[in-house]
Formats: sequence, C-alpha cells, structure tokens
Amino acid sequence: MKVIVVGAGVLGASVARSLSRAGEDVLLLDRKGPGAGTSSTTFAWTNSNRKPDPDYYRLNLEGMAEHEKLARELPGEPAYFRSGGLQFADTDSEPWLVQNVERLRALGYPARWVTRAEAAPIVRGIRIPDDTTAIAHFPAEGYVRPDRLVQNLLADAVRHGAVLSIGEVLSISDGPDRASVTLADATVHTADRVVLAAGRWTDDLAARSGIDVPMITDTGRGSPIIGLLGYVRFPALDIGCVVHTPRLNLRPGAGLPVVVQALDLNPDVDPSRPPAPGSEIATAITRRLTALLPDPAQTPDIDLRVGLRALPADGNTIAGYPAEHARTYCLASHGGITLAPLLGRLVATEIVTGESQELLKPFRPSRFAGMRRSDLPAVPRPVMLGEQ
Repeated sequence: MKVIVVGAGVLGASVARSLSRAGEDVLLLDRKGPGAGTSSTTFAWTNSNRKPDPDYYRLNLEGMAEHEKLARELPGEPAYFRSGGLQFADTDSEPWLVQNVERLRALGYPARWVTRAEAAPIVRGIRIPDDTTAIAHFPAEGYVRPDRLVQNLLADAVRHGAVLSIGEVLSISDGPDRASVTLADATVHTADRVVLAAGRWTDDLAARSGIDVPMITDTGRGSPIIGLLGYVRFPALDIGCVVHTPRLNLRPGAGLPVVVQALDLNPDVDPSRPPAPGSEIATAITRRLTALLPDPAQTPDIDLRVGLRALPADGNTIAGYPAEHARTYCLASHGGITLAPLLGRLVATEIVTGESQELLKPFRPSRFAGMRRSDLPAVPRPVMLGEQ
C-alpha cells in the first residue's frame, strides 16, 4: 500500500515510522523540514494529569505507557525521560491541587504528597518557593526532547523504507481508487491513503481539500493556542524533573537549556509582536525565575519564543476518516508529545488492517458532523497549576 503522510512533526513522523515498519510504501511530505512547526515549540511534558474527559484521560495514560515501550526499542540518543513531576501549591492553589490529586488517586494514577525535604532531591537545581503549602509528586510523568524524538522516529522510518520530501502541499483529493496530493510546484503524488497530520495547519489544508477538520485557528492576543516559552541560556540549570508552580513551570533541557513558561501571561502575548528583552512580560518571567535560583544575585538570560498549538475545536484529539469511503485519514491533537508514539501505532494499524481501534473511537472527525463551529463550547485557556 502506498501512503502519503502530510506533516513531518512528531505525529506525522510517528505514523510514518509505524507504517514503514509494517512494510508499507511511505512518502512523508513537509513544507519546511522535520519538526519545524508546532513540534519545535512545545513544553513537551508527558502526562495524563488534568484530563477530565475519561476517554481522553485513558488515551493519554496509554500514551505514557507507549513512550516507555518506544524508549526501549527506538535507536538514537535518548529522547524520552521519565523524570516524574512536582507541583508546588500556595494557599490559593492548594485546594485546586488537592482536588486533582484525590481525583487522580481514585483513578489509580500515581500521585503522592511529599514534604519539602523529600521534594528537594527530586527537583534539584532550584529553590522550592517560599510560599509553598503543599507539594504533589507524580512519579510516572516525564518529558521529551522533541527534536531528538522527531529525529529518531524519522531515522527509523527511513531505515524501513520511508522517503522524506520537502514541499508545500496545496490540496488533497480523494478519488474512487486513489488519493492525490498536489504540491505548490504543481507536482502531483498519488497513493492508496493519505494521512493529514499538518499540526495547526491541518484546518486550512483540510478546508482547501473539501474536508472539515475543526481546529482553533485564531492567532490573535488571548487565543488559547498561544503558548510563550522561555529557554534559559544563563545560568545553566540542572533540574531533576518537570516542575509546576503557581507562577512558573520548568522542564529539564536534556542537554539543551531548561524550558520555562508562565501560563497566566499567555493571554497578554501578541504573536505578531513577540515579547522583546526588557518588555513587561520578559521582565516578569525573569523575576519569577530569579526567585527560584539558588543564587538570586544571578540575572537570568532567557530566550523567549512564541509557540502556536495544534488545538482541535473541542480540545480533544481528532483521529479518523472524515467519511465512510474517504482515503484521507485526519490526525490532529493538542497532546501530540504525550500521544505521538501511541497514535502512530494505532493510526497505522487502522490504515493497514482496516480494523477500528477501541481507544480512537471517541475521537473521530464525525463527532463534529452537523455542528456549526460557533456552536462548539469555547476551549478554556490553560492558566491554573498543572494545566497545559
């Protein structure tokens, strides 16, 4: 079977790998290069922590387990790290954290309360906030170094026969016997199946192809798809796990700078005018990080970058064919980092065998059938402790 995968981010690379390992003829297309889009600016925290929808919680939980399996078999430098996660609450956020820990424990999700003395050797490298009143430890969580993960997935796909080609896809057409993909240079590729996994560009490309894949596309100030990340160039920090505090989140860099984010500042970020050094937002993030440094006399140097998330209109994953006899499989997810290895395997299985995978049934594009986008409930911006 010939399959074209559109999008060489973490989802597309994972699908391409699973398909090529199954013996399929795979062409992977991307307009810029592997991992150059949404996958390049992500906090990359693997978790199923605040997933109130039971089906989405289960999907992410299985995604965490799939990372463990993939890490044992995927060649290349380590890309996945089961570091655990710590969440530090203050007086205001403690009830929110307590409620979540109780909910997760009832589901069997690993979560425990720890003292400052117990948390210190886990977190390493930074000070525990002075106003901390409660600390929760989530030992099964971790993080990914996205560039390595995409590189390793792609390298394994190529080893099994997949071909990567750079080119901008203009449209996808379904025919009775074949699907076709038209590029900006007028090249036309044909295949038995197409997988549309173009991240935040999925909505636009699908619309140009006559397919409805509802995504949030607004990039204006206050949009929930905006995520500001900071890369700490100085000082060199060695933190032991993913950290959430009421004012700043931190993720180890695994050889690269530590990544920081301040969720409550995202609504003030304008992607058309990213925060410059010395701006109010940059100063606030610098001040918050300084408060956590072992030596508060140090002045952090933080490189700020604006990321735009791939976010389906209802916040949950989209995975499946838009119609019964369609040849184009649509795949989009906000939780791409946690879910990529699992979705790659499940989507490839559905395409190769034609057998529906139980975990994916709640996430079909057909759930939006007959709905106007204006009727969909607004997806809230993540601003609270432990949200993402």
